[in-house]
Amino acid sequence: MKPMADDSNRHDNRSGRAPYPRLVGDVGGTHARFGWVQDPDSPVADIRTHDSADHAGFEAVLRHDLAQRGRPAPPSCAVGVATPVTGDRIAMTNRDWAFSIDAVRKAFGFERFEVINDFAALALAVPGLGDDERRPVGGGRAAPDAPLAILGPGTGLGMAGLTPARPGLAPVVGEGGHASLAGTDAREDAVIAILRRRFGHASAERALSGGGLVNLYRACCELAGTPADDVEPSEVTARAEEGDDARCVETVDLFFALLGSVAGNLALILGARGGVYVGGGIVPQLGDRIDRSTFRERFEAKGRYREYLASIPTWLITTDESPALRGADRALDR
Repeated sequence: MKPMADDSNRHDNRSGRAPYPRLVGDVGGTHARFGWVQDPDSPVADIRTHDSADHAGFEAVLRHDLAQRGRPAPPSCAVGVATPVTGDRIAMTNRDWAFSIDAVRKAFGFERFEVINDFAALALAVPGLGDDERRPVGGGRAAPDAPLAILGPGTGLGMAGLTPARPGLAPVVGEGGHASLAGTDAREDAVIAILRRRFGHASAERALSGGGLVNLYRACCELAGTPADDVEPSEVTARAEEGDDARCVETVDLFFALLGSVAGNLALILGARGGVYVGGGIVPQLGDRIDRSTFRERFEAKGRYREYLASIPTWLITTDESPALRGADRALDR
């Protein structure tokens, strides 16, 4: 690691960049990941992952991370969080954590503290992905200077876009994972009816997330008239890969079909002719299953707009490192 320059703790007035070194984070319902950026020429390094369940809140996990590093708080910090960012008060959607941005900034003495949605951070990182960090799923060719779309099933279902702006690219963030889920045939309608009966509102996240895999499995068992086992999401996917549990195989097939439909909807809404990227923690762990699924067919199956969607590439983000950490770093340069 390069030694700090004497002026590393000051803003670069010419570039508007926040000072170095920087702590960057990607904080979700299951894991909180942090990395260190020493100076403008350094990548995100020394990435550490913490189980969110082991900590009482965001401030606690932040202090734990710095203690592990044996470092004081740096002058700059940026984190992507898996929840809407609409003001000073942050309340996590899938974790019982809440904090004040201003209170954390003062408690740690940050000169600059940025909190953005985790998929805004991921969106900011997408243009910098190398060919070895993504792979195509299906055909299509990206249109230059066109919007991009990103979605990712994990603890929840995140979505974002990236649209051309002056200068550079600007993230477009919403809560599309909580939009209503729609079926395309009687079987899917029946599954969604079960989700609606159970939760009141059948959102996309109720099917396309870790918990969503279990919800789909239980619904498939109910429709088949068979008892559902008490399973974790990883057990559903493992059984599907082994191929000896028909309900788990059906669950994963249904998962990818619905994911394709939702991804196609997102592409249409954003006009994402620059490509649609799939991230999150679930899909990359399923290897090439997405290629053998109906994901791409369902992505394109939008009636009169099939040809439009067929021209849009879909990509699976394959890097082991959390790209959102790079996006959080980029947020400090905006």
